[in-house]
Amino acid sequence: MRLIKKKRLNHQRRRGRVRRKISGTGARPRLAVFRSLKHIYAQLINDELGVTVAEASSLSPELKENLSNGGNIAAAESVGTLIAQKAKQEGIDGVVFDRGGHLYHGRIKALAEAARAGGLKF
Repeated sequence: MRLIKKKRLNHQRRRGRVRRKISGTGARPRLAVFRSLKHIYAQLINDELGVTVAEASSLSPELKENLSNGGNIAAAESVGTLIAQKAKQEGIDGVVFDRGGHLYHGRIKALAEAARAGGLKF
């Protein structure tokens, strides 16, 4: 099996293990994080209704002009702060963190800590 195919398969397995254990509700939506090489994205998802409550990314108009690179730790911190602000506007203070199968390290950790500093509890 080719290395890239094996890496993708292992990532999908890790992501599935995380998703089996957690689910977002109306009171505590799921904070799902997706990262690509160029950008980072965060969504608050109510899994009971199947709707996205709020979203933020390094491509958001509020952040896009201030960021020179959307795929670094500084961008992740900005996205974490923005998603916390949007959650507060929706009246949400607690979330369930979905790291998307990635290690809690680097950009994922920076986004989570910025969201915590913004007032989200998880």
